[in-house]
Amino acid sequence: MTASQDQQKKPRRRAGPAAKRKAQSGFEPLLTERLRLRPLDSADAETLHRLVNDWEVSRTLSGVPFPYPRDLAGEWIAATRRELAEGTAIHLAITGQEGSEEVLVGVIGLRIDASTRAGRLGYWVGRRFWGHGVGSEAAGRFARWALANLDLDRLIANVATDNPASAAVLRRVGFRQTGIGTETFVSRGGEHPVWQFEATRDDLFGQAEAAKAPPSVDEAGGAAPLMLVASCALVDRDGRVLLARRPEGKWMAGLWEFPGGKLNPGETPEAALIRELKEELGIDISADCLAPFAFASHPYERFHLLMPLFLCRRWKGIPRPREGQTLTWVRPERLAEYPMPPADKPLIPLLRGFL
Repeated sequence: MTASQDQQKKPRRRAGPAAKRKAQSGFEPLLTERLRLRPLDSADAETLHRLVNDWEVSRTLSGVPFPYPRDLAGEWIAATRRELAEGTAIHLAITGQEGSEEVLVGVIGLRIDASTRAGRLGYWVGRRFWGHGVGSEAAGRFARWALANLDLDRLIANVATDNPASAAVLRRVGFRQTGIGTETFVSRGGEHPVWQFEATRDDLFGQAEAAKAPPSVDEAGGAAPLMLVASCALVDRDGRVLLARRPEGKWMAGLWEFPGGKLNPGETPEAALIRELKEELGIDISADCLAPFAFASHPYERFHLLMPLFLCRRWKGIPRPREGQTLTWVRPERLAEYPMPPADKPLIPLLRGFL
């Protein structure tokens, strides 16, 4: 259990547009092999109270009193639903199955700070379910989803220093310990030392495509290998540019990029784009409609990326996500608002100035 699971009343914060759009579209439950993470419901109050009103649980949570009042469970659940709608926080029930019955196991949550693009992770699991890997399974799924789908650059979490099991969960998921601090624990009546943890996309997704990545400089015995990628700025009749968000499980998941992909051996950039845009978006384009515009050259840790960017204003079909990515049409003056991989960023002012 992390120290940051907060069940006291807090002043409301204003959410950013992206967070509000996500909340308004409804929250689809997150699934793992054994668990389901879903928004809390008023029907969960009785079980939630029974699980968290346990000294061994509440002492690990900074914002949870002990004893835990029964009325607070219902009030807190109602507050989580308001915060979900506002986009300021996401708190989910961790549930499992016992036969045909859904069973509440614990809670996991994320408090969003749009100003710093950071999310503070907190979770707890009922004592009855300890020792079964529930924390790692839920925290890993939720953390990866958050960085892939929310406008966040990093996740942070605090763990009481006398709670090594929760610290082990965070390390297993991919978090790094960044320091030691103190935090006020309501149930303990004062401050207590905590370990501070952090995770970025590189921490959670850096190894997702390690097997597909080119060898590193040391493995290659010389210069970093060259990776050739072709990308395309699709421009619609209103002058908007199509961006695609890399899905969960991909390297640099959650960042926005121009559609495209790697060149196959012997393939030209134009041929690669015709193939990739058909596979990724379901649209047909011809080489005559692709205009070379600029190129990016960027050194990553394991390879050096060379990426020509083409412009295209004519295609057949409606772009639709076929590989789990999120698509959005963006006006040129707003392109810089979308977090992108380092290689793509220098292309933004060129494209904005041209369009």
